[in-house]
Amino acid sequence: MKPAALRGSLVALVTPFDATLALDESAYLELIDWHISQQTSAIIVAGTTGEATQLNKAEYQQLLTKAVERVAGRIPVIAGTGYASTSQTIEQTKLARECGADAALVVTPYYVRPPQEGLFQHYCAVANEGGLPVILYNVPARTGVDLQPDTVARLAAHPNIIGVKEAKSDLARIQELLKIKRTTSFAVLSGDDETAAGAVQLGADGVISVVANVLPSAMAALMDAAHAHDPAVEQLNQALQPLMALMGIEPNPIPVKWALHELKRCAAHVRLPLVELSATHRPKIIAALRSLEARLASLEV
Repeated sequence: MKPAALRGSLVALVTPFDATLALDESAYLELIDWHISQQTSAIIVAGTTGEATQLNKAEYQQLLTKAVERVAGRIPVIAGTGYASTSQTIEQTKLARECGADAALVVTPYYVRPPQEGLFQHYCAVANEGGLPVILYNVPARTGVDLQPDTVARLAAHPNIIGVKEAKSDLARIQELLKIKRTTSFAVLSGDDETAAGAVQLGADGVISVVANVLPSAMAALMDAAHAHDPAVEQLNQALQPLMALMGIEPNPIPVKWALHELKRCAAHVRLPLVELSATHRPKIIAALRSLEARLASLEV
């Protein structure tokens, strides 16, 4: 997989569960079909939004294998493979390769809080031994460690490290990362829906999105407009902002699963220690979805 394939709206796909909290394969496959029809550029399986830490090995294999089969090469399938341990991350990346994934999205090692040199060596080891192209994933609010642009620049020289997902809501950070993109073949992806359009207008390649679970065609249109510097991007971005903000009202993926439940795409069930969206927040998401439906219709999205 080449960095050029990482462009537009890539969805951090939820993992649907049924009432017994088993995988809901039917809902999962229907979501994949929907995303392909709605111009989603790639599917990320078993990332943060997919509740990766709540999946056992058999479930992980099932999700990836079924996604690869269903997609049938039409868009990339990217596997979340990051662990706190380098050896575990390598093993998970090898497993993802065996399941047919096109690339690995590798979050910074959480909890252990390695220094920058540890991060550099960690990612080099995964890129050398995992057998898949690697996308770096920086999300300090969750992991407790911040992958600095200087370290990303060092890693971008590795032939098997093809891009970075930067989830800090900081366009100054995106600008630093874009300096790397100017000197090497390397994709820069936003991991923050609310600033993603601005990141793409600055030169980023796209977004790995949470809200794309709910509005795949609108997020694809937003990314297309941002790439084209179409003036319509401002209206569309403003229309989407309220729902984007609500996706963080409780820890991800609690709100996005409730929104999908409201749209009858899958159940709202999450696995412990997560719990379903609190009753006080549910009317806010319902109201935002209804308001957005009218606004998108007026924008012909």
